[in-house]
Parts: sequence; C-alpha cells; structure tokens
Amino acid sequence: MAEAASVSPPPGRCAYFVERKRRFCKMVPARGRRFCGEHAALEEENGRRRIPCPLDSKHTVYEDQLQKHLKKCNSREKPKPVYFAEDINAGLKESTKLPEEKVSISALSKEMLEDLIRKLKRASNGIKSVLKDQICSHQALHEALNDPRNGDAAFKHLKQQASILGNMERLNLLGPRRCFVEFGAGRGKLSHWVDRALQDTKDVHFLLVERATTRFKVDGKHRKNSFERLQVDIQHLCLNKVPVLVKEKLPAVGIGKHVCGSATDLALRCLAETYVNLCDDDGRESPAAKRWKSSGTHQPSNDSPRETCSGSLAENWSPVFGIVIALCCHHRCDWKHYVGQEFFTAAGLGVTEFNYFKRMTSWATCGMKESYPQTPTIGTESKEQDGEADEHDSHDRSLECNTDSLQGLLSTEERKQIGLLCKLLIDHGRIEYLQQRGYDAVLQYYTDPSVSLENVLLTATPRQSSLPHSVT
Repeated sequence: MAEAASVSPPPGRCAYFVERKRRFCKMVPARGRRFCGEHAALEEENGRRRIPCPLDSKHTVYEDQLQKHLKKCNSREKPKPVYFAEDINAGLKESTKLPEEKVSISALSKEMLEDLIRKLKRASNGIKSVLKDQICSHQALHEALNDPRNGDAAFKHLKQQASILGNMERLNLLGPRRCFVEFGAGRGKLSHWVDRALQDTKDVHFLLVERATTRFKVDGKHRKNSFERLQVDIQHLCLNKVPVLVKEKLPAVGIGKHVCGSATDLALRCLAETYVNLCDDDGRESPAAKRWKSSGTHQPSNDSPRETCSGSLAENWSPVFGIVIALCCHHRCDWKHYVGQEFFTAAGLGVTEFNYFKRMTSWATCGMKESYPQTPTIGTESKEQDGEADEHDSHDRSLECNTDSLQGLLSTEERKQIGLLCKLLIDHGRIEYLQQRGYDAVLQYYTDPSVSLENVLLTATPRQSSLPHSVT
C-alpha cells in the first residue's frame, strides 16, 4: 500500500487501492463516503463498522443492523414454490455409488482405447447413423431474417429458431389450448417466436423454466398470452403442481433450444415420466401412461404422426402433446440423470463407458474449427442475444481437443467420426426411452453445421395421439 499512500484516488472515485491492478478502484462511492459499497467494510462511520454479509460475502452491511438485514437479504433462503419437488426428475438416488472418473482419455493405453472404440461400434450396430435433414423455416421470422440490422450471430440464432418453429408446425404442435414449456429458457426468445407464430390463437400459455435469474428477458413484453417464469432447476420441477396446468388442464408441449447435457434428460423425464404418471388429480393413471406399457414392442414410424379424432377428448387426452428439443453439450451429460441407462445396459455398457463416450463427443467438432470458424459477436448483437453466440460449440471444441492428442493414435477425421458416433449413441438411448413410453421419437438435422455445430433436433409426439388440431 506504499504506492497508494503516495497518491490520491481520482476525484469522486473509491479510495481502495487494488494491488493486483496497481490502481484505485473505479467505483463511485456514495456522497460523503471514501469507499464504494464493495469496499465499505474498510470505512467506519461514527463508530459504525461494516462487515461482509454472512449469506453472501460479495456485499457488506452495518454490524449493528445485521439481524434486520438477514431478514430481507436477497441471498436468504426463499420459500420453495409449490411446484418444487426435490429430485423428482433426478433418476438415480443420491445413495447410488458411482465410480469416479479420474483417468483422462489421453492417459488411456492404446489397448484400452481400442477396446472402448470396439464397444462403441458394436453398440452402434443397427442404429441408423444418417439422420434426415429437416431444415425448415417459419413465416413468423421472415421479417427478422431479412433485417439487415441483425449481425451474423443474431442471424444464426434466428435461423435455428425458424427451423425449430417450422418443425413444430410440421408436427402440428402450433395450435390453441396448449401450454408450451420452454426448458432452459434464458431470455425466452424461443417462446417469443412461438407466441408470434400463434398470433391470435386462444388459450395458449407459456411456462419458461430457468434456474438462474436472467437479464434482458423478452417474455415480459407480451400481454396477449400468459407468460410465467418458473425459477427452478428442472431436476426439481413437478409440472402437475404448476397452478396454470392444474387449473386449465392443457396438454404440454416441451420445447428447448440448446438444452445442455443432462438438462435434456431431466426435461424428458419431467415430461414423459413424472408429469404423465402424476397428471390426474384423483390419482388415476393417465391414458398416455397406460398406452406405453402395452405397446413396448410397437415400432414407431419415421413419418409425421397423423392426428385422429376418434373417441372423445376426455377419454383419450394425453398430458404431453409433443416434445421438440435442440440437443447440445453431450460432454455435460451425467449417468445419474441419463434416461438411456436401460439401453446402455442392454448393449453391455455401463457408467464407465458412458463417462468416456460423453467426453469423446467433443471430438465431433474438433476437426471442424477451420471449416466452420466462430463468428465473433458483434457489439449490437451482444445486447440482442445476451452473449448467446454459439457458446455451446466453443465448449465442445475446447473440452478434450487440446488435452487428448492421443499421441497420433487417431487422425482428426477418425476422432470426428468417433465423436459423432458417441453423440448418436447417447441420443439413441433417449429415443428408446421415449419410444418405450409411447412416443414416436426421431432425431434429425434441423440446421446446417455452418449455422451451428450442435444441429440435431429431437422430436417426439404421443403415438396415436387423438388431440384434434382445432381444439377450442
């Protein structure tokens, strides 16, 4: 602090000297104070001392007002919402012991690596490895896609959102009397465009699930339809306790753009398992839950499901009308939450192989850095997209690419193909999970790799759904 003692802070600035940066803090203190709120603990006022808040050390409080502050501090533990049910979608219980993953892929011997690849290819036999292109668009985004004020980053997100909406329209998921549940909603842009696409459609509700507080939300600008944010981890979300779903009895449409890693598994279990089985208030099993138990051997068609109007709505009502989720960040998957455990086990695989395969998924994009370079976020678009510029792709590219060079055992192209196969295997486990629960579930490419390297869309609709498209 010798340097600080020889100079004075700039006028109107905090008097705290930041040793690491060799300068004074640039924050503005309150009138009559020498230090800003961050460093107010260094200052005493009339014998009153400020101390760090025990709930969050990032802010301070007067010591003599601590008890009063703790009652209203934003960091205090808040009452759980009515739809909070601890670990309801978690999968394996906490008591289940899982092996620790300490050995990196680069540390594996050549024989162990070759054995892993053999297991991967054997388990992948019979899985359709070439996905169908379903790159769609929607007129609701036509104006935005042709707006020259949008930069490259915004344009890429709009292209993805347009294709997701186009696929929802293809599956007849855009219509009245339903509740759209956006998982990992962030700012709520996907729900925003769904709302725009529905225009004057009646009895539409939106639930935006996001565990973190979010700035620059766009759902608050809508007044026509009902938008509600659920600040809760998907792991603890019990949809059948959300008031609007309890009251309105609307079928849910699960949507999401880049639902990272295990969040996808939590969302699928939330919709296809816990919500379906708990949907009826009187404890009766829902019709959808009855269907999948008796149709486990039925092979779903890859064609778009056709809605039928046979039977009454009350007799055939399904609580989940459809699922459309853009997948990403497979390296963030977790065996505990993974819905495809049964598929892996049947293929002779377990948690050890899963932990290696999920890390090898990053190889799918390692060799594509030069072909599809990242576009830097333009200043105006960083505000528009709130820093969304394909951070998923950069995570995938950096995770294992640099650390697991494998000492020349595999070429870049070989790593890419193995990475894609690992992604496909993990995603196929999700497809089988949904098929066993009575859904026609499909994987497809929904956008070009030049738009996003995470370009696979999972769609699912209840088999033989009887919800008329024009329900009013």
